Amino acid sequence: MNDTTNNVNQIEFLEQTKELIQACIDGDRYSQSRLYEKYAPKMFAVCMRYSKNREEAEDILQDGFVQVFKSLHHFKFAGSFEGWIRKIMVYTAVANYRAKLKMHVVMNMEEVENIAMVNNEDIIAQLGKKELLNIVQSLPPMYRMVFNLYVFEGLKHREIAKELGIAEGTSKSNLFDAKMILQRAVVNSMKIAKQNASNG
Repeated sequence: MNDTTNNVNQIEFLEQTKELIQACIDGDRYSQSRLYEKYAPKMFAVCMRYSKNREEAEDILQDGFVQVFKSLHHFKFAGSFEGWIRKIMVYTAVANYRAKLKMHVVMNMEEVENIAMVNNEDIIAQLGKKELLNIVQSLPPMYRMVFNLYVFEGLKHREIAKELGIAEGTSKSNLFDAKMILQRAVVNSMKIAKQNASNG
């Protein structure tokens, strides 16, 4: 497929997306359903990372799409439409978290004090997608929020602090603690894999 064909396909895709968005703005139920079906699966994966379970992710997804449909007329086609929806999902997850304000979960970090830290890429590389999702979902809510916003959304601690209404230092310490928990999970996962290998 040459560049000309790619450009034509991209233009057609943009036109179709514009038509779909306009039909949704005009209140066409079928178009709204099509838009939801097109983007919901990818957005659900985003919501799962910010949730403790599937039910919470589904709530965030529904609330997020309510915001998407309310805000469609603000989309200016200046960037990726999917990226724009993703941003709404992330901020819906943050709003959901802030509404619950489960900030005071205390973790005992003594047992992982002596584990050497690894960087984000190493943690993610050593865990399968499903395993990583399970561990991220099991993090205390504040750690989960900070970890997701920093690692997956690329926000700086200053921005995270502003979004979550916390001090910048709190964001940094929560990220550190979240990484320690993930590091412990990597170590445990490796131990289990070695035991299974030696038993097999």
